[in-house]
Amino acid sequence: MRHTPEIFSARKWGGLVKEAIVSRALEEGFSLCRVARAAPFDRVPEWLRAFLREGRHGEMTWMEKRLEWREDPTALWPEARSILVLGESYGPEFDPLAALGERERGLISAYARGRDYHDIVKKRLKRLGRWLIEEFGGEIKVFVDTAPVAEKPLAQAAGLGWQGKHTNLVSREMGSWFFIGSVFTTLEIEPDPAETDHCGGCRRCLDICPTSAFPAPYQLDARRCISYLTIEHAGPVDEALRGKLGNRIYGCDDCLAVCPWNKFAVEAADIRYHGGSETDLPALEELAALDDTAFRARFSGSPIKRIGRGRFVRNVLYAIGNSGAARLKPVAQGLCDDEDPVVADAARWAVAELS
Repeated sequence: MRHTPEIFSARKWGGLVKEAIVSRALEEGFSLCRVARAAPFDRVPEWLRAFLREGRHGEMTWMEKRLEWREDPTALWPEARSILVLGESYGPEFDPLAALGERERGLISAYARGRDYHDIVKKRLKRLGRWLIEEFGGEIKVFVDTAPVAEKPLAQAAGLGWQGKHTNLVSREMGSWFFIGSVFTTLEIEPDPAETDHCGGCRRCLDICPTSAFPAPYQLDARRCISYLTIEHAGPVDEALRGKLGNRIYGCDDCLAVCPWNKFAVEAADIRYHGGSETDLPALEELAALDDTAFRARFSGSPIKRIGRGRFVRNVLYAIGNSGAARLKPVAQGLCDDEDPVVADAARWAVAELS
């Protein structure tokens, strides 16, 4: 059944539309679909401005821009009336915590082992959005980590999950392993109730953090977060933190992996999220040998590609320094005069650690 925007009425079609949308979202490959009303967020402006004022965003200066959009979805698109919030599982096939013991191999965050999720999720969102227009009219805009949208507060407002003490989203149905995407629409669709906090007295995510990146529950200082340090931070990592990186060369899953709600997590249904030889605990010496051309070829289509060869090899050298493997010392020595000064600095540090 097709409905033009003029015929559509939330009061008349609300329940039927909601049921049809959820069914279609699952057909497209999403794990969950919830709906939020397009409206300003409670408490987000206060939290976000305090986070930025204290400098906890580090070098992520993009967070300082378009604050009004992050604080209020209707500022981003005033015509929006409802927002579909979608969750897509990328549940790993391996235990990230067990992989920390593989000290001569590089540990890559579970979300980055396969194809770039931006491309996969956005295509699903666009297909869902086109179907929505064809069936019920209206206009749409789709987002997946590509615009100033406060995705986690939005997902909580839609009932998809709640922001845990590690500030990441947790779902009673998917645990911690899922991506978030959203479809803004001019249609008025029956919203879902917001999710409430279910962390209780648990603080496993806070206690496991190697760098003490959580000043308090529900607060993050990105400047100490391994995910930030290995991905967003461009220069040398503070020497006091290098030893805490272990073999993590792109991101960190510790606070996610330890969450007890992961007993409800499911493995990724889309095989494109699963890794391969390029990302499943590759040998550190193999990665250290990558020049720019080889790096780009190896990680084509991967989110890893965006940080560039220099930052990636820097991370690999920190892992070599943390490996305790004397056999890797010559590998680091070979990069002490690298044309990238940050790589050269990391190589000299690794040599000193292995001496």
